[in-house]
Amino acid sequence: MRKLLILLTLCLIAAITAMAQGRVETRSYILSDFQDKVTKVVLPEEAFLQSALRQEVTNIWGASAFEFCTQKEFEALKGSKDYYFLTVQAFRFKGEKEPGLLFLILLKGEDHEVISLPLAPADDSSGRELVYLGALVKAIQDYTLAAMESEKTAYVPDKWFNDNYAKWGRTTTIYMAREDVSLSVKEADIEKYLDPDFHITDADTADGVFVDAPVNTLVSYCVAPVDPSSASYSYQMLFKADTLELYYISRHRIRPRSQAGFLTQDLKWLKGRR
Repeated sequence: MRKLLILLTLCLIAAITAMAQGRVETRSYILSDFQDKVTKVVLPEEAFLQSALRQEVTNIWGASAFEFCTQKEFEALKGSKDYYFLTVQAFRFKGEKEPGLLFLILLKGEDHEVISLPLAPADDSSGRELVYLGALVKAIQDYTLAAMESEKTAYVPDKWFNDNYAKWGRTTTIYMAREDVSLSVKEADIEKYLDPDFHITDADTADGVFVDAPVNTLVSYCVAPVDPSSASYSYQMLFKADTLELYYISRHRIRPRSQAGFLTQDLKWLKGRR
């Protein structure tokens, strides 16, 4: 009997230890030191993007101390868990011959990705990414702070962003660039899901609205490879112009029947919450 009690006690201790270790390894716990660590902002080599990232981080980043570093310094430091790294990196999806997209990524050390958001095509930038770069920086910061506090948020970033639209989308005006709407979507379907405060316009007009920052106004930004393959993805986003908050994000694999841009299913989801 005594041996049985000892065995049961040891099993209980082991179970408690395993549970404790499981909690320690949760994403929220991993991010719990975010505000206490220095975030190294890795400056891209491309001059315009480098200048823009430096400016936007200086204006927006307030969640943690930050320092700028070069790509060479990043390579030397990235194995250290003493830092978070905000960096622009090209990514190649499985099946792509070449990277199709650039992502703005927050890393902890070298191997833990906190969040990545699409920035621009990797092969031929349009320049629109400079307009929305600050909003992407803010989205990464906002999400990371929220993920520190909520395990649910830490595991479902897209849903956390989209909850913004689910809660307040009905109160907003939307400007969606026609270039951001998939060519797969028929004009009749576009008209079906529009309303007096949901406008389809050209990209220059949409970007201008975003820069003017009117209140309660969402503006679209789509990121997809210029020359996609069947393995490539398209990302669709809506940003709130006056606060830079990310209100909606979706992605889909690019196919002949689902070309890059907002699909009918995106428009239907947005309309259903207005």
